[in-house]
Amino acid sequence: MDVTDSVAASRQRVVGFADVVRIPLRRWRIVLTATAAVTLAVLAYLFFFPATYRATTVVVLRPVVTDPFTLPSSGADRAINMTAENGIALGNDVIDSTARILDRDPEAVRESLTTEVPTGGQVLRFQYAGDSERSAITGANTAAETYLRVREDIYKQQRAALILSYDNTIKQVTNQRIAVQKDLPNQKSSSDTASPRTQATLDQVSALNDQIAQLANARAKVASADLSPGSVTAAARAPIPSSHDAGPLYLLGAVLGGLLLGMVTAHAREALDRRVRSIEQAADLVGMPALGVVRAAGRHHDEAAAADARYVSLAVLKWIDRHPDRALVVLSGRDDEGRTTVTGNLAVALAEAGHDVTLAGPAESHEELKRVLFAAQKRTPPRPRTLPSPGLNGAASAERLGRGGAGSSVPGVTRVAGPTVRVADAPTQVVTTAADPEATVIMETPVRQAPVITPAPAAGHPAEADSRLLNVLVGGGVVRLCALGEEPDTGVVVVDAPPSDTDERGVRAAQSGVAVLVVARDRTRNAELSRLVDRLRSAGAQTVGFVLTGGRSA
Repeated sequence: MDVTDSVAASRQRVVGFADVVRIPLRRWRIVLTATAAVTLAVLAYLFFFPATYRATTVVVLRPVVTDPFTLPSSGADRAINMTAENGIALGNDVIDSTARILDRDPEAVRESLTTEVPTGGQVLRFQYAGDSERSAITGANTAAETYLRVREDIYKQQRAALILSYDNTIKQVTNQRIAVQKDLPNQKSSSDTASPRTQATLDQVSALNDQIAQLANARAKVASADLSPGSVTAAARAPIPSSHDAGPLYLLGAVLGGLLLGMVTAHAREALDRRVRSIEQAADLVGMPALGVVRAAGRHHDEAAAADARYVSLAVLKWIDRHPDRALVVLSGRDDEGRTTVTGNLAVALAEAGHDVTLAGPAESHEELKRVLFAAQKRTPPRPRTLPSPGLNGAASAERLGRGGAGSSVPGVTRVAGPTVRVADAPTQVVTTAADPEATVIMETPVRQAPVITPAPAAGHPAEADSRLLNVLVGGGVVRLCALGEEPDTGVVVVDAPPSDTDERGVRAAQSGVAVLVVARDRTRNAELSRLVDRLRSAGAQTVGFVLTGGRSA
């Protein structure tokens, strides 16, 4: 392969919108496997994992103030540090107290309890996950009440410490006042004028009294403050949601997610799998023109595949007319690319055009070839044919048969059911096969008592004593099926060559004939097709073109 072919072979085909749908449909097994795996995983979760119930208790916090009907100047949304309150709600004091009440391990309570703090509010949500509805409700309410109690205890401790500080300060100021009062002189009458020193002492005592009054007033406010940190506004109660409530929705999501995952996997597999996807790509790899596209043959598509083969035969007939002595060898890299069906339909199309075709193939492909031939004979019934015997020309035979009529008995003539007539001077054997009992088939079999008159074999073609030759009349021609290597040297010969990857006889036959490559869309790998082309070029074989199978014909 030259540089140009290498560049063409390495060129990637642009993936269009049709491929987005076609690739997952063609690789439906991958999509189905991914969907089934995800769905089974969700089903296993729903059936084998117990449901988790989640209860929620809502607590509204309030700032601790001496006047419950007033708020700090900073505003209600900034009166409480919710980050700090959230930390207290999940602190060790709350967790340990809740675990003791529920009689559970503190670590299990910590894993089950979560809190939520809405932005810009003073609301704290306690969510508790349990294996039953009752345990979840009990856990959420207990955690909320425990938090309020723990937070109130913290406020009480802070108030007690503050009151103790006020008491100590008041005691110190009182002691100072008592000490200052001792320095005052004893006055006998109120009319006596106080000295400047005495007046200063009196002013100091008055200031200490005012300080004591202020401290006492502040202490009274602290002592009278409402220490309640908040209240439960929405206690958890039945019914509460569980993890299995949205089971149908989970299954629907699993199916859709599995389909999406399968499609992605199918496209990834498509990108890694270098196969022939189009007739243009195959033409770049082979370096020869396409003879046609043959649709996939099957139970319901035999007629479509045969019709496509007729168009291929039109291109092949040009070569046959120019080289009537060279065999037409149909080649493929592997045995699962539709080569045998294409070969049989191609031989049938040539026979329908009036040619007598010799169809050769390996023994393992004969059953498939017979199926194609018998199906073709049903579609195109054969016209009457007379095989003359020695000493009796064709015209005389036809005249004798015509005079004999349907019920006459002419010596030396054996009539076969249907439009096929066999002239012989010795007994012949008419065989119906299990594949199609109604097919018109002539089996030429040597008989020991008297030799059967058969067309003389071509020169150089040995007729073995125990060989069995199958002739199927199709339209105006006949297809003679024989074993590979026993085909004559003259006439129209079509060879169903064995796969080139495992058998070299096909490439060897193409050296003396001409090759027609069979490429299966979405099945033939680029490397295999390039290897087959290189083998033919190395052997010096001539290639007419290729046929794409499994595609859509125009």
